[in-house]
Amino acid sequence: MRGIIPIASRMTASPEITAPVRPKKDIPFREFVLLSACLIAMNALSIDPMLPALPDIGRDLGIAQPNDRQLIISVYFMGLGIGSLLFGVLSDRFGRKKVLGSAMALFILSSVVCASAQSFAMMLTGRAMAGFFAGSSRVIAVSIIRDRFRGDAMARVMSLIFAVFMLIPVIAPAFGQAILWIAPWRWIFWILSILTTLILLWMLIRLPETLARENRIPISISSLLRTVKLIVTTRSSIGYMLASGVAMSGLIGFILSIQQIFFDVFDAQAIFPFAFAAMAGSMGIGSLVNSRLVSRFGARRLSQGALLGLILTNIVHVIVILTGLETLVSFLILQSVTMLMVSFTASNFSSISMEPFSRGAGAASSFQSFLTTAVSSALGSLVGLSFDGSTLPLTVGMLSFGILSLMVILWAERGKLFTRPHLGELREPEIGAVR
Repeated sequence: MRGIIPIASRMTASPEITAPVRPKKDIPFREFVLLSACLIAMNALSIDPMLPALPDIGRDLGIAQPNDRQLIISVYFMGLGIGSLLFGVLSDRFGRKKVLGSAMALFILSSVVCASAQSFAMMLTGRAMAGFFAGSSRVIAVSIIRDRFRGDAMARVMSLIFAVFMLIPVIAPAFGQAILWIAPWRWIFWILSILTTLILLWMLIRLPETLARENRIPISISSLLRTVKLIVTTRSSIGYMLASGVAMSGLIGFILSIQQIFFDVFDAQAIFPFAFAAMAGSMGIGSLVNSRLVSRFGARRLSQGALLGLILTNIVHVIVILTGLETLVSFLILQSVTMLMVSFTASNFSSISMEPFSRGAGAASSFQSFLTTAVSSALGSLVGLSFDGSTLPLTVGMLSFGILSLMVILWAERGKLFTRPHLGELREPEIGAVR
């Protein structure tokens, strides 16, 4: 990879922490960022394009209650959480590419099941399977990045990846709506299968194996327990994993509620794809700005400041709703600001929690993905099921999750915010000029 310099040898001598290893046959940095973004974007591709299609899917599959349509999204997240536990561990033993390639192939098969579904039960089964196998792309992509970067450098790379990744949710609902104009909703799943196949072939042909053989860990209860013990006893790791899950709960609630908000609250079906793109675009902008600032200010300072901004924004939003001043314009503005703040927490929280891991990064990423997905799915589903024909449940949920996430971070940091530990090691030693 162009512009990559190994981490300095001053890192701690703990057997759990080793320097990233540069593959012999490398991939250009820009291509690495783009491919990683596409791998992580598999989840957005599996959710956002179908949001405009939920009413059609509900009608064709006989789903009586509008809120029950949310299960098509919810069971996907449940499968994602369970799958996340498995694939990182397997990739630590057998390497990143073999495990990721096999799981992506099974994800494609699951999408075919969804495209062929003739009942609600069959759809939910296919969605749960798709979520389970999609857990591989999320977990292993983060493990690949951690194989090569650490600390604020990893946060910067993650931000660049998220900035590219956010192009997917920006265009996905419009993409789904465009398919509905010319074809039945089932074609959303057929096209998803085709796109995933292309990403799979790209990964197999171009991405080198990033896990060095000396860093491979045999699958055993003792090695897994050691990794889990290190996670739960490292205050910053477990704290930021939990805080990430809580903060992302608002995003899950947003995804579950947003179609009904635009269709039922504002009667704005026609502009839904474009409004969704604007709100999702604010997250892309935030990720890009974060990638520019994180090396200077640090992942902790940026993410903690953004979390405070999220809380203040949603306090204002609750006041607007309770005073009867909520309009489509006010919702779009305040929700876009909220999404902007969320973008500063996502990649930074993940990078901070993964700081101690290089050997065993797959297992650590699995545990992180499972924990954040389980927490966010459970709490976010409560927001979705609380939809009452207004924007209040979503806004109160966002506010509550922001406050709870801040409390967890205060615990993780022992009451000290805006610090930057390990500044010398984490400044950005691995990245040269990124052009």
